[in-house]
Amino acid sequence: MRIVVMGTGGTGGYFGAKLARAGEDVTFVARGAHREAIERHGLRIRSSIEGEWVVRAPVMEQLAGQPTADVVLFCVKSFDTESAALVIRPVVGAETGIVSVQNGVDNEETLARLLGAQHVLGGVARVFATIEAPGVIAHTLLGQLEFGEMDGRESTRVQALSAACARAGIEAQVSPRIRAALWEKYVFLVTHSAMTALTRRPAGILRQLPETRRLYRLLLEEMAALAQAEKSGLGSEVVDGVMAALDGVGAGAYTSLYHDVLHGRRLEIESLQGYAVRLGERHGISTPMLFATYALLRPYRDGSPAA
Repeated sequence: MRIVVMGTGGTGGYFGAKLARAGEDVTFVARGAHREAIERHGLRIRSSIEGEWVVRAPVMEQLAGQPTADVVLFCVKSFDTESAALVIRPVVGAETGIVSVQNGVDNEETLARLLGAQHVLGGVARVFATIEAPGVIAHTLLGQLEFGEMDGRESTRVQALSAACARAGIEAQVSPRIRAALWEKYVFLVTHSAMTALTRRPAGILRQLPETRRLYRLLLEEMAALAQAEKSGLGSEVVDGVMAALDGVGAGAYTSLYHDVLHGRRLEIESLQGYAVRLGERHGISTPMLFATYALLRPYRDGSPAA
């Protein structure tokens, strides 16, 4: 299967490397020192669960002149969705599937507008992996993919990607309700990313302290109201479901937003907390806790503010 990985960060790098190691025809898209390191030394995965290995596969910044892809794993930060869509356009053929494996619930609409709705699939990655150094991905927890056509049908390209994941040892699930799955992750991620980034503390502390646990639940309740207003397929039960997930996740679980704040990087808050606040305004739903988290993170949106 010809697979293009658009965005060779933690998520794209980890899953792309496993697919390449299994013999799939994988091309990575990366830039700067990361691309140079992969080109010279291969892409190295350091996994606390699976050990360490290196794969060698083509890596490039632009895709002009490249053959059509069967599937694009679209793994860029949400604020890069539009520019990255233009990068992959040369490899998008009539049957190409673009699996958006991103944070937020509005990326699929952007890709549909720019490249055509018929190409877009939803995807949910459950994995903790980051770029440790140029050419090196550190994987610490989980490694699951869920994906599906936005209309719920089980297409040939979905079946083919599922088979490729099985060959690669990736735990993958084809979902007939991918929009609900996207919203389940969104409800959790908006809450957990805000809490970890603002407190600088992981899941084990957040669930243990009564005050942070209460704030966590208040955020979830606001998110559940938005999910229902958006007809996502989720009800109020999602609150207890995510609280149970918080209690079950590793005590050291942070989020990519936490790491981005810590390292002074640009933040995805406009597709996370910001989008949730704007949905509240659209539906006339009060979101005071979400607005507070968005306002507190806003000075760091474009990287660490000047002193």
